[in-house]
Amino acid sequence: MARESTPADLALHRYSVGRLMGLRVNRYSWWTHWRELADYFLPRRYKWIITPNQMARGSPINQHILDSSGCIFAQRLSAGLVSGKSSPTSPWLRMKINRIDSTKTGPVSLWLAEVERLLYLIFAESNFYNSIAVFYHDLVIFGTAAMLIYEDFKSVINCINPCLGEYYVDIDGNYRPCIFYREFTFTVSALVDEFGYENCDSSIQQLYDDPSGANLTREVIVAHSIEPNNDGRGHEFGFPDHFTYREAYWVWGGSTSPQGGANAPPTFLRRAGYYEQPCIIGRWDLVSNDAYGRSPAMDGLPDQKQIQLETRRKAQAIDKMVNPPLVADVQLKNQPANLTPGGITYVTGFTQGGKPGFASVYETKFPVQEIAGDLELVKQRLSQVFFNDILRVASQYETRSNVTAVEWDLRKSESLVMLGPVLERIDDEVLKPIVERVFAIANRAGILPPPPPEIQGQMMNIEFVSMLAQAQKATAAAGIERLLQLTGGLVGVKPEVMDNIDTDEAIDQYSSLLNNSPKIIRSPEQLVQIRQQRAQQAQQAQQAQIAQQLSQGAKNLSQTDVGGGANALQAMLGQQGGPQQ
Repeated sequence: MARESTPADLALHRYSVGRLMGLRVNRYSWWTHWRELADYFLPRRYKWIITPNQMARGSPINQHILDSSGCIFAQRLSAGLVSGKSSPTSPWLRMKINRIDSTKTGPVSLWLAEVERLLYLIFAESNFYNSIAVFYHDLVIFGTAAMLIYEDFKSVINCINPCLGEYYVDIDGNYRPCIFYREFTFTVSALVDEFGYENCDSSIQQLYDDPSGANLTREVIVAHSIEPNNDGRGHEFGFPDHFTYREAYWVWGGSTSPQGGANAPPTFLRRAGYYEQPCIIGRWDLVSNDAYGRSPAMDGLPDQKQIQLETRRKAQAIDKMVNPPLVADVQLKNQPANLTPGGITYVTGFTQGGKPGFASVYETKFPVQEIAGDLELVKQRLSQVFFNDILRVASQYETRSNVTAVEWDLRKSESLVMLGPVLERIDDEVLKPIVERVFAIANRAGILPPPPPEIQGQMMNIEFVSMLAQAQKATAAAGIERLLQLTGGLVGVKPEVMDNIDTDEAIDQYSSLLNNSPKIIRSPEQLVQIRQQRAQQAQQAQQAQIAQQLSQGAKNLSQTDVGGGANALQAMLGQQGGPQQ
């Protein structure tokens, strides 16, 4: 028996359908642009129209791609983001509370280290790293990518990557991409398995109950919404106010009306609330208040098209050179012609036109070398569009034995200038929400150890220590190093120049930017204690030196005769001398 619709269901359904239709209108220009990008870079990660029961999904669909160079360049960039930002084989995050992190030895540090270990274990045991790789590839090609993170009994989390063309995105007043709607297909069997038989409407139940089982693989379109629950309408829609996000699934349409919605009474397959954002939405680059991002593939699309066109023309030229069209004398019609290598075809009157006795049949020549040379230039340009030169900064320059550290720092800093804003956006829009979501799921599941009492109620910060983050910090560290070198060179001429530099802060920041262990740098409290001891020792030494000088002076005065049987010390103290001998 299907569940009956409630007034909250009717209100939420009316609101959700209206918003989905509005999002569809706003997405149209992006939707058409994405299709062209998919045709030339990533054909199988895009849905043009969400249509159920398609039987041709396995057919070849990359008819536009003749040269895969652009696809390879995009794969290198996405792979570089995986290994550089969230590598499965090296640390990429660090938890901190104030100045305390997991590298120290106190109880708070030990707790932070255990939290990091458990988070890495969850990421490794789930499908997170596979999903984040797909996420980065979508980001590189389309400029927008999405990933759903749900709780899972077996692996703690389960990540899902919706395809471009399935979903719609919008922003809030702070320009954050936090509104997510989508349409996707589900088989009847998967629908019942995921949402439960009792939550499906009567039409789905009838298909599922078919004793032949023939309808279990039939597909229907499901609509899905995730949005903040802070608009004051959560109570109207049946969501408690303490949830920050609300989610709903409902049957949207079948094969008869795939884009117009279902005519059945609105019943929801699932309604859920979340304390944190379950949908991670990332953008590569932004323009004003656009909800969707712009990508390197958008910039490289003209080059990719040129590569395909010139590749086609080069292939045609080679084909005509190898198997060219022929022109023959009319007298050879219906006569045998030998076009095999070394073959001879005899033609009457061939030499009368001033030609030699023997001549090659093929004289066709095309500028294949010129086309190949231009193709290499275009490929080099497309490689730079996808930042392949940045990700391989060590191998792109001529190797020399006299490369200085300053020159290397300049090269590295110059190469990271264009990629830097993107990395910061990935940290803010992607990795930080992911860590917060997984941390909250693990904490609710009782996986994380209880925190020490001294940090109850304190904010915990997330610091990213990935390879690319370290490269960015090393660039900033080079600036500190050059400043200290300049100042050190001026000390001999103008010693007071060091008054401008807070050397303690400079060394602290320099070590942090190089991702050294914080144990190397003493804490401010330790520095104060050491310097107080040093000052006390210096003061004691000075006092001892003064006492020694006074003692020596007193001895000298006591040995100085000033007459009258008195010495200089007695005279200074006003004492009388002894009797004369």
